[in-house]
Amino acid sequence: MIKRTTRRNVTLAAVVALAFAGIAVAYWTAGGSGTGSGVAASGPAALTVNQTTTLDAMYPGDSPQTISGNFDNPNAGPIHVSTVTVSIDSVTKASGAPAGTCDATDFTLANATMTVDAEIAAGTAQGSFTGATIQFNNKTTNQDACKGATVNLSYAIA
Repeated sequence: MIKRTTRRNVTLAAVVALAFAGIAVAYWTAGGSGTGSGVAASGPAALTVNQTTTLDAMYPGDSPQTISGNFDNPNAGPIHVSTVTVSIDSVTKASGAPAGTCDATDFTLANATMTVDAEIAAGTAQGSFTGATIQFNNKTTNQDACKGATVNLSYAIA
């Protein structure tokens, strides 16, 4: 009879031990919570467009000249460029040029929007664009005021 009591006590002790082990496992696998945060960049720095084509002096009746270039990307990673659009920003008459008007209407800009559709890597002189053309617009009026004028181009990236 003593044997049975001992066996019962051992069995009871084993059940109690397993119950505590289950509680301990539940304690050690309990959930928790916390907080954290991150900051998104406010946006990339602007790319710089570099015109790599050196245009020859333009004159009435000349041929169109192709405009090409690349980009400087000051960002740590690549930036996607869809298009580059070139426009005539202004025309600066040469010092001592004959009287009269010389402006953007004296020049023809064609294919002004060039498709790039590329990731521009970080760094200088990255990627490329080409395709727009510029030439002197041969009007029926006197254009002597444009002799030696500088055509100032501007570029917009999209």
